[in-house]
Amino acid sequence: MIVKEVVSEKLLTLAEAKNILNRIKKARVKEEELRYEQRRALEHANKFAKTDAKSSRMLVNELLKLEKMKENIAIRIADIMPKTRDELRSIYAKERYTLGKEELEQILNLVKKHL
Repeated sequence: MIVKEVVSEKLLTLAEAKNILNRIKKARVKEEELRYEQRRALEHANKFAKTDAKSSRMLVNELLKLEKMKENIAIRIADIMPKTRDELRSIYAKERYTLGKEELEQILNLVKKHL
């Protein structure tokens, strides 16, 4: 795929990407089908998205209100939807800080609320 110019850039959750790709697919039904990369991305999103776009964005917004939360980590949490502390710790493995039990539980409670 040839890109001429990047107009804007925004981090999206997998559910939001799925929503956008489905809209593109519906718009192109009469004209042409999706490109190979778009089809593969849609297949991946259909297989691994665990919630809908609205719920995942709400989760990201709630996570961003927490201390020590970056947008890329909040999006990763919304995509993976960890159920245990160990899964959550693996997301934070590359960070220079660790979270306490209370902070981990707070994040897991937010995730459970949006499942």
